[in-house]
Amino acid sequence: MSTHSGNGSRWGLRFLGLGYVLLLLLLPLALIFYKTFEHGLAPPIDAITSPDGLHALKLTLIMVAIAVPLNTIFGVGCALLLVRHRVRGSGIIDAIINLPFAISPVVIGLSLFLLYGTKGWLEPTLAEAGIKVLFSVPGMVLASIFVSLPFVVRETVPVLQEIGTEQEQAASTLGANAWQTFWRVTLPAIRWGVAYGVVLTTARVLGEFGAVTIVSGSISGQTQTLPLFVEKQYQNFNQTGAYGASLVLAMLALITLFAMNLLKRKEDA
Repeated sequence: MSTHSGNGSRWGLRFLGLGYVLLLLLLPLALIFYKTFEHGLAPPIDAITSPDGLHALKLTLIMVAIAVPLNTIFGVGCALLLVRHRVRGSGIIDAIINLPFAISPVVIGLSLFLLYGTKGWLEPTLAEAGIKVLFSVPGMVLASIFVSLPFVVRETVPVLQEIGTEQEQAASTLGANAWQTFWRVTLPAIRWGVAYGVVLTTARVLGEFGAVTIVSGSISGQTQTLPLFVEKQYQNFNQTGAYGASLVLAMLALITLFAMNLLKRKEDA
């Protein structure tokens, strides 16, 4: 009796989980596919390959190409600082790193606006140097870096704590300097954690909307990423263009998800 009850509970949980995923993830994706090609292939392809569409795609990939490597370098360095070199104020540093998890991206965008806006604290100095941050690529990069800051750190810290310091101490005893120890011992040991954080950072930058909206101005063909392009097309009642760009974002997200699962399998193996 208890065996049948346990099997029934397991099957019930499976159906509940699958139903939840189907309703919230798979069904919306299927609807995007349907709406994108409802009137044939030409309309969405024309929208995506338009000058504004291609520029939005290019700018989105530029955001990823800049923000992800910078956050990877920062994330690994900060994880080493928090785990291997416990310094005074490390708790404050850890709390600051977690801020993007707690603060709305819109608030982050407004904070950048207060710093770099027309009457911002840093605007006079930057203006004298001829540097424009807001409504340009630098401001968008800053927003993307800020919202995706914690992921590499959060994925690397537990791995560093788990592997301990024995191998690093052994390398140091054998004559390796700090740089050699990092490249030959520490980095290979944490590579899957770092890679997992990179994938999550990439996904976050690809889909960022709130902070980038505030600092970019969403200027077509200039400061418009794919998420902003989707919104602009939808506001202009070009639903085919919006769905087509959404499909591109969905495909990029699926590729990122596939990479994350592939890394997870390699890590488990």
